[in-house]
Amino acid sequence: MFKKLPLSLVFAVFACVSYGQTIVSTSPENKNVILEEFTGIKCVYCPDGHRIAQGIKNDNPNDVFLVNIHAGGFAVPGTGQPDFRTPDGEAIRAFYGVNSYPSGMVNRHIWSGNSPVISRSAWASRSNVILGESSYLNVGVEATINVQTREVVIHAEGYYTGNSPESTNFLTVALLQNNTKGPQTGGGQGNNYNHMHRLVDIITPTWGDPINTTTTGTLVDRTYTYTIPAMYNNVPAVVDDMEVVAFITETESEIISGHGARPTFTGITTANDASVLSIEEIPATCETTLAPKVKIKNEGQNTITSLAITYEINGDSHTYNWTGSIPALWDETIELPEVSYTAQGTNTIVVSVPNDDNNANNSFDTTFEEAPAGTGTVDMRLITDAYGFECRWNLQDSNGNTIQSGGPYPNNTTIEMRFNLTADCYTFNLIDTASDGGTRVTLTDHEGTILFNAIGNWGAQVSGEFNSNGVLGVNDTQLNDISLYPNPASTTLNLKNAENANIQVFDVLGKLILSQENISMDEQINISNLENGTYFMKISKDDAVATKRFIVTK
Repeated sequence: MFKKLPLSLVFAVFACVSYGQTIVSTSPENKNVILEEFTGIKCVYCPDGHRIAQGIKNDNPNDVFLVNIHAGGFAVPGTGQPDFRTPDGEAIRAFYGVNSYPSGMVNRHIWSGNSPVISRSAWASRSNVILGESSYLNVGVEATINVQTREVVIHAEGYYTGNSPESTNFLTVALLQNNTKGPQTGGGQGNNYNHMHRLVDIITPTWGDPINTTTTGTLVDRTYTYTIPAMYNNVPAVVDDMEVVAFITETESEIISGHGARPTFTGITTANDASVLSIEEIPATCETTLAPKVKIKNEGQNTITSLAITYEINGDSHTYNWTGSIPALWDETIELPEVSYTAQGTNTIVVSVPNDDNNANNSFDTTFEEAPAGTGTVDMRLITDAYGFECRWNLQDSNGNTIQSGGPYPNNTTIEMRFNLTADCYTFNLIDTASDGGTRVTLTDHEGTILFNAIGNWGAQVSGEFNSNGVLGVNDTQLNDISLYPNPASTTLNLKNAENANIQVFDVLGKLILSQENISMDEQINISNLENGTYFMKISKDDAVATKRFIVTK
């Protein structure tokens, strides 16, 4: 099962009398979790597996380490698709007889029967069991990559605080790659799904290097040198995105414990270079406050410890003096302090950092939309897919209270409902319990404005905000001939064919802005005092009510 690799290996095993550890604790600790996930780009439920595994990692960032193994039939690429498979991954899949996806192994422990492979629904509970168990072995790992030579030096240690039941254990060191964009069935992101913790090679033999002394006080200290190729299966190997995981097993199965690490980097020719990579997507929102999240990468050799981050929203500038630590070629997502802004239909945000050795990457800008605005009468049309029993939805007000909800439903069924809403900001949440959403939903107010729209392949959940002005559309057939122009307008609106009607103008939050009674056949309405934005005019005559939307632009 072992393979020959073009790498140099220096290792030693000490009875820790005259030598000491450098990266591993000598005190008894609980086990860490190594979660190996079997996945593939054509596996529709695998994004849910990725989500579950990442959630376990997020809850235990220093004690859980993920290895995503692309293997089996669902990992076979189609024409033009990337091949994420590895010989190591296929060997592991075959050895354990994996035939369902996603599935995984938590420390390769056999929970029942004769296989450690379990479904994603059991990963969290099994991980909690492992995390609660004491370990007779601690593991540590660190790595350094020279970006010029692409050489990685990996240093792994293990320390036995107790005796192993096996006279020989095995050390496995895996190289992973993060942030690889590619296709993923069920991911809802086309070819831009972000593949994380992807196994690209096992630096040791597939089943590990033997450790022949496994008694209390033994220190395992091994260093591996390996050159990262330009590509794995024609998929670019980006050194910035590499990650290492090391673990020690009793045999091929039963991982005792393990650890993982991001490498440090050398050979970078630029000393100081802070790059603003991106601003986290801001969905259409009703809010007029914002705490942007920005990803900043250190493209220079020197560690970044402070930054004066400037961010402008619709031209209003703010500065945040950040302190922390971003090592070379690492990145960090920084949440900037919440600020108020004057909302526009389309809002612009620009984030920048001070001048350094490379000013070409010092700023990033993006736009986000104001949430759509509608009347108080909202119609929902929902069409389930072939798995209607997986569909759920709810409608929440600005305080997070659920005011409407529904599901599950029959398969391939159309559901139509009408909501009469008060003035507020609402959030519609569409949920698929299997994380492969195919249900189609449209929310439309009684003027025909689309407030929310989802058309299949949206994953586990899709959400959207909209404003309601609380004006209900009731019996408006008598007012069909009314016209309102120009639209957009700046100072004056013309209202025609509404003789003797009463009018009320509301903003998108339902606040009454102006009103007039008993208007003429051709009424001119002064709107010069209105700010730019969207407004609604409620027109009432006898028992008829109509609502017209207009935009003020100056």
